[in-house]
Amino acid sequence: MKKLILAIVSVMVALTASAQEKTQNQTMEQVVVDDYKIISDKVEDGVRYIVAAPSAKVCSKQIDIQIKDGIIQSVVYTRGCEGNAKGIGALIKDMTVEEAIRRLDGITCGKRGTSCPDQLAKVLKALE
Repeated sequence: MKKLILAIVSVMVALTASAQEKTQNQTMEQVVVDDYKIISDKVEDGVRYIVAAPSAKVCSKQIDIQIKDGIIQSVVYTRGCEGNAKGIGALIKDMTVEEAIRRLDGITCGKRGTSCPDQLAKVLKALE
């Protein structure tokens, strides 16, 4: 009986250690994906098409951007606050990249330290 109890306790300790390790690894992964990533950046017929994955700190999962001659043609967010995302896209349509960066850079959402507009500004800065 003692051997059975020791075996059960050993398994429980091993499972607890494994769960703690997974939690630590997930935390490390979140730190790594904290910043945006440009997934694709291509030009077709004079239009630059950019697909970016914003920081894990924001609600949106993807930003699709179209730019022609330094003017933003379209910005579409995937997920996130739908009305705000559509509003951002509508407001910066036909705006220069530089002006969009100036207006959106540094906007925060709560205690996140960034926001969907700020992530867009970061991506646009990286394109210059």
